[in-house]
Amino acid sequence: MAKYKAYPEYKDSGVEWLEEIPRHWELSKIRYKFTFGKGLTITKENLRDEGIPCINYGEVHSKYGFEVDPRVHPLKCVDEKYLKDNANSLLLNGDIVFADTSEDLDGSGNFTQLISDARVFAGYHTIISRPLKRDNARFYAYLLDCQELRTQVRTAVKGVKVFSVTQAILRNLSIWLPSEYEQQSIAAFLDHETAKIDNLIEKQQQLIELLKEKRQAVISHAVTKGLNLDVPMKDSGVEWLGEVPKHWAPSRLKYHTRQIVDGAHFTPTYTERGIPFLRVTDIQDESINFDNIKFIPEHEHKELIKRCKPENGDLLLSKNGTIGVPKLINWNWEFSIFVSLCLIKFKETLTPAYSEYFFKSHEIKEQVSGLIKQSTVINLHLDKIQNFWFCIPPLEEQWKIVNYLNEQTKKLNGLVESAEAAIKLMQERRTALISAAVTGKIDVRDWVAPGTSDIEATEEATA
Repeated sequence: MAKYKAYPEYKDSGVEWLEEIPRHWELSKIRYKFTFGKGLTITKENLRDEGIPCINYGEVHSKYGFEVDPRVHPLKCVDEKYLKDNANSLLLNGDIVFADTSEDLDGSGNFTQLISDARVFAGYHTIISRPLKRDNARFYAYLLDCQELRTQVRTAVKGVKVFSVTQAILRNLSIWLPSEYEQQSIAAFLDHETAKIDNLIEKQQQLIELLKEKRQAVISHAVTKGLNLDVPMKDSGVEWLGEVPKHWAPSRLKYHTRQIVDGAHFTPTYTERGIPFLRVTDIQDESINFDNIKFIPEHEHKELIKRCKPENGDLLLSKNGTIGVPKLINWNWEFSIFVSLCLIKFKETLTPAYSEYFFKSHEIKEQVSGLIKQSTVINLHLDKIQNFWFCIPPLEEQWKIVNYLNEQTKKLNGLVESAEAAIKLMQERRTALISAAVTGKIDVRDWVAPGTSDIEATEEATA
């Protein structure tokens, strides 16, 4: 923030966690600046594809945090019949919609602001906060988004697994206000500066998608075409597979495995300590997620592994949830698995590491997609997994492909991690800039929006 000047004079805010504010700013409570209401008393079953757009707590938490415009952001709708008796749940441009529940403490206080004149309802599990002065609505959105306000909300909410935000909590939040002219200047400044940051974040997100597509293409080509571009090809006899190297043998997975079995068909006894018990939610693309892993007693584990015993060199495959995610077991600690995971043990003709890459290929995704379309239950049955088509190169070639893909994916994953780190830094800067502006740590009263040519020059410099 070094390039921005501070206000000439400050005073003690009188609020422990806020410290100083500019001398001429005033402290107040949200209840004096907003009116409050609640969203429609509906459920997911009342939502439809046509009608009056509706903002529910799901949109606030995961889709359109901070702002929403139904002309740009797709929203589920409710029947027009709700207009008759629920006019108080209709939103006005500038209204702020809070989610009244959150599954984690950090999500407490999440909101979105309507930036459209369209008819839009606040939906289920929402609180409507309406600024008394519409011209200041944008400033209030930034104020409510700063960490100093969020801290108040998180301190006030109650809950264990679900945290509730009430109108009473919102009404009692302390706020600090500059003059109305300053509020509008701060909002304009933040609109401009955060738009620049958001644009850079979007470019990094696009880069990440391109890198992931590149990784997918590299894997798919290697496990279906090989590494030698000059090798003779043949028709695989499998429609979606096309041509494969002439010396390769397209074959079904079951002919190259010793066992394909799923985990426990019942929920065992969970304990604070014991043997790890992996479920589909614990399997991530590149790793095991230990955040919410469950544990079971050793005697139950010993019973489970009589039928399904995971060992180093086997492969785990998700049967439901995000279907078809593979994870090679490259550790020696004991664990059991739930029915949502499949365990595959291989014969000598198929290298486990090569198999993991093949399960990440576009060709396997095509087979999984085809099976899902044929079924009303989103689940991979063992008999379907057994009959997956694989390309089977000679063992020596499988290892060459594995080594090549290890090297290539390491490079691409490194680039993805760098882009993700850049996004994190930009998000942190965005958060810090908002807090600095709305708490008066920087003075933007004299800020003037640059001309179009200046903006274009800046974008070219950062491209």
